Amino acid sequence: MKFKLKNVRAAFMQVFTAKAVNGEGDPAFGCSFLLDPKDPQVKALEAACLQVAKEKWGTKADQVFKQMKAGDKLCLHDGDTKAQYEGFEGMMFVSSRTKTRPLTLGGGPNKKDPVVESDGVLYSGCYVNAVIELWAQDNQFGKRINAQLGGVQFYRDGDAFSGGGSAADEDDFEDLGDQGDDADLLGTGA
Repeated sequence: MKFKLKNVRAAFMQVFTAKAVNGEGDPAFGCSFLLDPKDPQVKALEAACLQVAKEKWGTKADQVFKQMKAGDKLCLHDGDTKAQYEGFEGMMFVSSRTKTRPLTLGGGPNKKDPVVESDGVLYSGCYVNAVIELWAQDNQFGKRINAQLGGVQFYRDGDAFSGGGSAADEDDFEDLGDQGDDADLLGTGA
């Protein structure tokens, strides 16, 4: 089931390069999305997860869903479980992953043009719109409702989390005028 998140803060953004979690398992793309617990999207996402459970487990869905929720087996988590990470305490978060590179948008006047990592538009701490696909897992690893990341669209800037941020801006540098030649940089200029 496709679900759209709007104006959520991105964390652990890995949308340009696939990486293994803690160096283990297959490399994947992913992102976590932070939401205020009072955000109506939290209840809507829980309802969507329950619907996915009903489609998978039928009459047993309510019981299975209750067990998954109690065991933290949904893609929607309590941020206090990751309170050691900046921005998570007191929030809810959606974890999402995918093996295929997600769509990354944020360029142009409508923020619908594709962007790449070197554009510096998407970073951990910015706010995004995201599309995820909810799906039910029932295998040797247990029962879960997971979220596959489909794409992210830059919405607005936010304070970058540690280790992430947008690229430097030309306003960060002063105008060197004639002082910027190589001789001066090497200390050989007059």
